[in-house]
Amino acid sequence: MEAVIIAGGKGTRLASLSKETPKVLIKIGNKPVIEHQILLLKKYGVSDIHLLLGHLGSQIKNYLGDGEKWGVKIHYYQEEKPLGTAGALLQLKNKIKKDFLFLSGDIMMDFDVKRFISWHKKKSKKIASIVVHPSDHPFDSDLIETDKTDKVASLLLRPHKTGKNFQNLSIASVFIFSSDIFKYIPGEKKCDLEKGILPKILKAGENIYAYKTPEYIKDMGTPERLAQVKKDYTSGKIEKLNLRNKRRAVFIDRDGTLNQQDGQTTRLESFRSYDFTAKAIKKINQSNYLAIVITNQPAIAKGFLSEEELFLIHKKMETELGFSGAKIDNIYYCPHHQEKGFKGEVAELKIECNCRKPKTGMIKKAITDFNLDISRCFFIGDSTTDAKTAENAGIKFLGVETGYGCRDGKHKISKKFTMYKNLLEAIENII
Repeated sequence: MEAVIIAGGKGTRLASLSKETPKVLIKIGNKPVIEHQILLLKKYGVSDIHLLLGHLGSQIKNYLGDGEKWGVKIHYYQEEKPLGTAGALLQLKNKIKKDFLFLSGDIMMDFDVKRFISWHKKKSKKIASIVVHPSDHPFDSDLIETDKTDKVASLLLRPHKTGKNFQNLSIASVFIFSSDIFKYIPGEKKCDLEKGILPKILKAGENIYAYKTPEYIKDMGTPERLAQVKKDYTSGKIEKLNLRNKRRAVFIDRDGTLNQQDGQTTRLESFRSYDFTAKAIKKINQSNYLAIVITNQPAIAKGFLSEEELFLIHKKMETELGFSGAKIDNIYYCPHHQEKGFKGEVAELKIECNCRKPKTGMIKKAITDFNLDISRCFFIGDSTTDAKTAENAGIKFLGVETGYGCRDGKHKISKKFTMYKNLLEAIENII
């Protein structure tokens, strides 16, 4: 697969640093950010690279040359006037005939490129795949919302309306495009991908898919974020978060652990997080652990709650966490329930599944999705069902006194576990 890197931005928010230096040549460690990108692509066998130049483009060309130093071949395209991310891409019409990677050259990243390409190839009738991730600053990020198949349902571009709940999936400026993208780009007109082209593609009924990853892909467009990227590089965090490496996670039950227990939470207005929830999740985010929610939602099978309504509840949860700079890396839920006889029940969900806790299907899915080292993971919950799930999966369990307080008596637990006052206290013990 060929790659396209756009390197034409002026870096206005980094004016003091990049006025005389292109933003992509700002060094992280001892290398410019664009060199880090080229090395990443080369590592995964992508060696044919098209570079779209703009502001101070000659400096970039002089530094990189033909790419032979890194074992790649670089093709240059210098725009005469700023045409935006989409307008610049139009220079490659009739030059690229197949699917191609598209990167923003001022993003520091280390992700499993091969894994992304393989995932993209499995999706049918697609014009694009977008890399997305939960953000700790979603209110100044371009966001998307997806359906159950990872297909993009809508775009939520900045500025965001106050009081609106959202799915915290931020566009990470990494894409795979089909060559069909070119037919949507108007000629000789300044146009950006996110604001100009992606909405047009969705309106035309084309399929765009969202590839969700917790790997390190960070905008370094402000002095504060640049400083953080440099710190993360020095500490080794950037490389460590690549999914080729085994990761650790804290699995968290939802009702009674993350949010107040209200029977089966079936209404948006009845969802209430604890006052310590955001602080607890943020502590996980600041560590090397992933924050993963594992929840049974039998109300869906019983007909008390639709999956669309559950989606709205989870959007409210993600939005509330986002206000505090906290994020959930993924939410897994089981909609099944065997017991029959409920008015309005959903027949096809009345089955014995392998995902309903205390079975471990959701955990096994998370292990695959995130390449987890299960021996270094934890499970926090408020019920013996949660404790039994952890036991069945071979994970250390920590109980909390909120919700059922692990006094429900549904399951006999053979392993002893420690009880904590709440989620925050349990996470402080882990970290």
